[in-house]
Parts: sequence; structure tokens; C-alpha cells
Amino acid sequence: MKIISLVPSITETLFDFGLTADEVIGRTKFCIHPLNLVRNVEIIGGTKNLNIEKIKSLQPDLIIANKEENEKLQVEELMKYFKVWVTDIETLEDNQNFISELGSLLNKEISAQNFNQKINSVFNDIKVSLPKKIAYLIWKNPYMTVGSDTFINEVLQKSGFENLFKNRKRYPEISVEELKEADLIFLSSEPFPFQQKHIDELQKEMPTKEIILVDGEAFSWFGTHLMKVDNYLKDLSLKYSV
Repeated sequence: MKIISLVPSITETLFDFGLTADEVIGRTKFCIHPLNLVRNVEIIGGTKNLNIEKIKSLQPDLIIANKEENEKLQVEELMKYFKVWVTDIETLEDNQNFISELGSLLNKEISAQNFNQKINSVFNDIKVSLPKKIAYLIWKNPYMTVGSDTFINEVLQKSGFENLFKNRKRYPEISVEELKEADLIFLSSEPFPFQQKHIDELQKEMPTKEIILVDGEAFSWFGTHLMKVDNYLKDLSLKYSV
């Protein structure tokens, strides 16, 4: 089966299942894991700026997209010509189902079970009595955070933190004044590449607030990536939770 992946975490998951560059024949420019394998796969644009003609020329048997990551109109255009699986993952249960379904599709059910067991163990081992309120920033100018109906919110919660903006939806804009209600502020490495200078900017307005940079992939990449960040999430929870 020849597959094109339109999402970085899906590409990584396909290779984790043991597929080769002869089977994963197309990927986005943001698909960076695993480096030694993705470098041999054709780039078909960005997640939100697909090269439709390039995809057509590759003649895939299946295209795997994501409701949030990819543009609806582009996905619908691809559906006219190819079989497209549009994933929709907001929770860890959704992620478990995705891995199981992909395992069935690839005739690799045992691998899927093993992946899900490893991911479940990551969060089963995290025990927190009193979660800290976290403001998780994904964008600057304007500052944007995550609401309750996002995968990031789910990973935060399962990692022993409470999302300060859990009563909001999607990716709301917020003010610095609202950030002052947080116990701790996480600046994500993606999609906006927050750096130390951005901590310094916020620290001037909130000198006593603890602000740290966090690995955005650990919180936002679904699929098998979660089983690779177990120590990172556990250490973060242990260090910053009560």
C-alpha cells in the first residue's frame, strides 16, 4: 500500500509501524521524524498548503489527513481522486483508537497494542494530588492558548496539570493580565517558536511568575510520539506539580 501522510505525527507513526519509504511515498515539509527515513520521502507541501498536483502525480492508495492540521477545502479536493482518511483526535482515547485502526489497516495489530500499552503506562504512572494551574501559550502577537477541546489540553490534564483556560474552546486569544492568574506559564516550542527572550519579555510584566519553555511536540503530537516522551512528561510533572 502506498500512503501519503499530511501530518508530521502521522508520518512518524507510520514509520514506527515499520513502513518504509517505498510505502510512505509522500509527506509534508514539517514531517521531520524519523530523520533518516523521511529524507527519502517526497515532500508534497506544508500541512495547510498542499501541492495537489504533486500528490496526484504520486498516485497514492491512501492519504491520511487530520481535521485540525489540514485545510478542509484541500482535503475535499483530494477526496475527488483518492481514498482519504481524515483523523480527528482530541483525546487520548481518540489517539488509542487511531493507533488501533491504523494497526488493523496495516495488519500490525500486535504492534498497535504494544504502542497503546506504552502510551497508557506514561500517564498511569503520573500521580498528582493538587494540580497547578497552567497557562500554555502557543502563539505571540496576539498571545494564544488552548481550550478544553484540544489534544494539548488532554495531555496537560493527564500529566497532572490544570489548564487555566479549560473553560474556553479551541485556541483563544488572551491578555497578559489573564496570564497573571496562572501558577505556571508554559511557552511551547511550536507552532510559535518561543525562546528565552520571550520569557524575559513576560517576566518584565510578571516578575514573580514562573515561566518555562516546553517541548511542543510532547504535548501536541498524537500517534506513537507520546510513548517517546514518557520521561519528559513525568519529569515535568514531578518538578512542577504539587
